[in-house]
Amino acid sequence: MKFSTRARYGTRALLELALHQSESPTLLKVIAQKQQISLSYLEHLISPLIAGGIIRSTKGPKGGFYLARNPDKIKLSEAIKLLEGSVAPVECVNDPAICNRSEFCVTRDVWSEIKYAMENILDSTTLQDLVDRHRKKTQSDPVMYYI
Repeated sequence: MKFSTRARYGTRALLELALHQSESPTLLKVIAQKQQISLSYLEHLISPLIAGGIIRSTKGPKGGFYLARNPDKIKLSEAIKLLEGSVAPVECVNDPAICNRSEFCVTRDVWSEIKYAMENILDSTTLQDLVDRHRKKTQSDPVMYYI
């Protein structure tokens, strides 16, 4: 399965918020600039993350966006589901009724295994894990910032 730009950019935006969790709320334009994401595209990604309880916002001169929970409490699977939906590589994995072959289809079994493997990885990875990986990678080259 190939993740869409929504999932990739949304994850990068969340990483940016996690990197600055202890600071004041972050403006979208700052996230867009640091992560090289179009501001207008980023604006569309924020709504489902707010609705899903991952991000909060504050208004006013010191307003911006911040994580609703600590990064170690936010699983990557939550964000991907909000931004992407199911990670199933084919529709029949989620809805066997759409195909009359589902019950006996051995390829569907493989697609199901792929889905569950991806879900397990995403479910066991938190934003804090991404922060830790980011810091480890950028320690050797502080100029390197983007993931």
